[in-house]
Amino acid sequence: MKIKKGFVLRDVCGEQVIMGEGIGALDFGRLLCLNETAAWIWKQAEKLGDFTIESLAEKLCDEYDVSEEQAKADIAAIVGEWEKVNVIE
Repeated sequence: MKIKKGFVLRDVCGEQVIMGEGIGALDFGRLLCLNETAAWIWKQAEKLGDFTIESLAEKLCDEYDVSEEQAKADIAAIVGEWEKVNVIE
């Protein structure tokens, strides 16, 4: 998986939001607010380029005190939401 071209994470009035820029903004037409952990995960996905639930879960376990099982479940839920709003491919 990877983040679709044209989608970026920005700080807007103290909130971390995903927004579309350029062509992405035409179809997206909204802001997606992320909590601190989800924003951190987005940044990790950007760094990795191509990512999997497992690769992001590994990063999450390295950064936070969370079990691998819980990390995978949390990442799967977040990635599922990103898939629903069509910001990853």
